[in-house]
Amino acid sequence: MKKEVYLILDNIRSVHNVGSVFRTADAFGVKKIFLVGTTPTPLDRFGVKRSDVAKVALGAEETVDWEHTENVEDVIAKLQSEGVHVFAVEQSKKSEKLGTEKRKDKAAYVFGNEVNGISEEILEKCNSVLEIPMKGTKESLNVSVTAGIVLFEVTEN
Repeated sequence: MKKEVYLILDNIRSVHNVGSVFRTADAFGVKKIFLVGTTPTPLDRFGVKRSDVAKVALGAEETVDWEHTENVEDVIAKLQSEGVHVFAVEQSKKSEKLGTEKRKDKAAYVFGNEVNGISEEILEKCNSVLEIPMKGTKESLNVSVTAGIVLFEVTEN
């Protein structure tokens, strides 16, 4: 059975981060990206292709299925009702080290805002919380880099 992997981008600010995540998602066979709240989409409000997303995504915005929604809780509940295990990717007292979690055939990964991360309320809605261990002096990585690391880890057999 092929793994189903979904990404949930919750209020991501940067168009370039979104484009980069699309490109990485295509490379790792992500089934769908949910763009939530203020997260930029590949189409502008008039339904016209956004050149700024396309420039970074290099066509992946056309090969990876995506959907825009306003409420991250609705996306999480919908996926969970379909048997998808939802992982938040965030530093938290409840987080487990990426790579130590039990692998799931159907999994979604929530990535939060570049400044505020994922709220406690949303962390509570997720099944599990994963964290990339940091060994340097900085406490975080760029969201698109984080998505790449997570996808590399979780799509390996």
